[in-house]
Amino acid sequence: MKAAKRTLLCSVAWLLFPYSPYAYADWAQSTDVLIVRPKPAGMETQSQNPPSFTWARHATNFASYTLEIRQGETVVRSYTTTRNWYLPSKALPNGNYTWRVRPTSSPAEWSTDRAFIISTASLPFELAENDALRATILRKSRPRALQLNMPLASAWSAAMKAERGAALLSLTNEVVRQSTAIAYPRDSDWPLVLPSTKIVTAALAAQMASIRTSINLNTRQLTAATLLYRLTGEERFLTEALKRGNALAALSPAGPTSYLEQDQGSRAISLALIRAVDTIGSSLDATRRAAWLNIVKLRVTDFYKDMSANNGRIENYPYESHAHTNLFFLALISALSVGDIPEANTWFDFSVRYMASSLMVWSGPEGGYSEGTAYAEYTADYALQTWPSLEQATGINLFAKPWSAGLARFFMHFVPPGTKTHLFGDGKENEPVYRFEKAFVSRFATPQAAWYVRNMPGTEDALSLLSAPYPLPVNTVTAPPAPPANAALYSSIGWVAMHSDLQNFLRTSVYFKASPYGAISHGHGNQNGFVLTSAGVPLISETGWYDWYGSPMHTSWYRQTKSANALTYDGGVGQVVDGYREPFQSNGYIKAFSTTPLVDYVQGDSTLAYGGALGSAVRQLWYLRQSDAVVVRDKASSANKRLFEWNFHALAPILVDTAGKVSIVKSGRSVCVTPIVANGLRFERRTGPPPKTGVTEDHGVFLLPAATNNAEFLMLLDVGCKKPLVSLAPAAGGRNVTVGTQTIFIAD
Repeated sequence: MKAAKRTLLCSVAWLLFPYSPYAYADWAQSTDVLIVRPKPAGMETQSQNPPSFTWARHATNFASYTLEIRQGETVVRSYTTTRNWYLPSKALPNGNYTWRVRPTSSPAEWSTDRAFIISTASLPFELAENDALRATILRKSRPRALQLNMPLASAWSAAMKAERGAALLSLTNEVVRQSTAIAYPRDSDWPLVLPSTKIVTAALAAQMASIRTSINLNTRQLTAATLLYRLTGEERFLTEALKRGNALAALSPAGPTSYLEQDQGSRAISLALIRAVDTIGSSLDATRRAAWLNIVKLRVTDFYKDMSANNGRIENYPYESHAHTNLFFLALISALSVGDIPEANTWFDFSVRYMASSLMVWSGPEGGYSEGTAYAEYTADYALQTWPSLEQATGINLFAKPWSAGLARFFMHFVPPGTKTHLFGDGKENEPVYRFEKAFVSRFATPQAAWYVRNMPGTEDALSLLSAPYPLPVNTVTAPPAPPANAALYSSIGWVAMHSDLQNFLRTSVYFKASPYGAISHGHGNQNGFVLTSAGVPLISETGWYDWYGSPMHTSWYRQTKSANALTYDGGVGQVVDGYREPFQSNGYIKAFSTTPLVDYVQGDSTLAYGGALGSAVRQLWYLRQSDAVVVRDKASSANKRLFEWNFHALAPILVDTAGKVSIVKSGRSVCVTPIVANGLRFERRTGPPPKTGVTEDHGVFLLPAATNNAEFLMLLDVGCKKPLVSLAPAAGGRNVTVGTQTIFIAD
């Protein structure tokens, strides 16, 4: 998953200076692209009511800010806060609003007015203030993290047994088996230390992976054993829980599992121990309870200090991968610690409402995940580990956020049933762990969720299912299951999905990306790139594999444009992927998208992604649903002559017949790649690094005959190699391209 190296991330371009049309020249809008942007803005209808308000901190370190919300000249709400964000606790009436903010002690320094709309489309999400939330927690008896009055398994109803009986048996067998199979962790197992340079070597990456594996196994065993003790009352599970908890508590908070060395391991230990304290309750002796709580305090203090440093670092610089995930853990740990660890009130007030307010930094409110579907899957896993328990303790249902429902739809479009690999980021070559997507989507009571859950393979993880409220929302749906639309645009991350028929497992799927996030963090230099699959089989795919973050493979090939299906020039030169701010500023965006029953269309612009080397780089892609074919047109320009390259890759040999026809055949599915306009194009094989053991990769490009200032590629991807009749005819202002019985117009 994520490496220990933390990469500072940036926000989406439609919120950023200088590319955003809503960039304001006032103190609340920083010129630093890494700093949080002021929102809401641009007279946009808000998906959530009330919306969350954010702004850049003032250069002077003022103690507090005053926020005004107005209708016309009338102030309808006014708030004071010490943070550079605010989430009102009460919804606003429908209407048009403006807002502004100033340092409380500086009455003249109002920010520029920004406008937004609340309408019937704005989903209510009211969240009480911190003191009320903490009072709610203290009123609840332990275990706070589980559904109130959860009965012993022996008293389950027939319906509950039908939904969860198999999971109970599975988890029981797992805990019994793992009690002898899992080694207890020891600090001495991991002698290497992260250097001050934070440069990760192969040996250190292997140690970090070893820590992650060991800690995940042990914390899961602890959590599962305590849950089974709560559900069954059997002493054998308590005995196992005490052994695992003691072993985890014996690890030094300043050792190899410390926050500095391995933040993922430290947060997992902290959460598992506080869950155990919460779930075991009065069956945990006072001495052990005090020791475990002390370890939680020591470990959590470290990552609270890191996130809150420099006057709330994460709030002003929110786009940091690990820190944002750590918020999930900090919020739940603090909720379970209130009343037992004095510092927990501070952790809680810092994290809970902010975390709920800031979902999600990796996309807009429509959902999605700019770092790729693999990391979306990991986030779903973290959400399942933390959100349901947080709701039980506080009443906050994060699945009710607009972004959460959007992520469920995102999985339906980009990880549909039958998917074989992930997309567009680190971990893209891996097969999805379907139970995470399936479990996340099962928390929604919609016909689309019911369709997805019924068609995804596998079963939900037994631990997450047994920890979930009963019944699962998806099991309450009475309407017939139905998939979402065959094509969709997720505009804030610049992703498009186009399917021949989403509910058909033999479907053709085309995925396109031109992202305002650029190649930040776990993203890649693949703006205007695409992936083509047939019956889930990757036919035109991205290549390389994720050994560790910052490895030679990761930096020289895996993240580079030449490993993706996008334009390069002069021997594989591609988009900007290195640097601090540069990969974010060197980004892409979707210029146009449309969908009809017969044709889907997307146009992406990746000019900025090439860091000024190109004058333009625009790709148009049509999916012809009736013909089951894709037309791709690229136009690129440069002040200097370039030898442009149209890259494509396969997880099977790229075949070239005696007539020069190019095709890819894998697992009984095929695609033929053919220039519609030859322009002297020639096919040329390229080589990449050795693929992962057991994997075949092949690489090819189409090249123009000579370097040029202006290049055009017009290509046909014939799925199934049906060899339809293709013609090109002039038309007013452009050309008509006919593939089989379908005709599209391409403007000059």
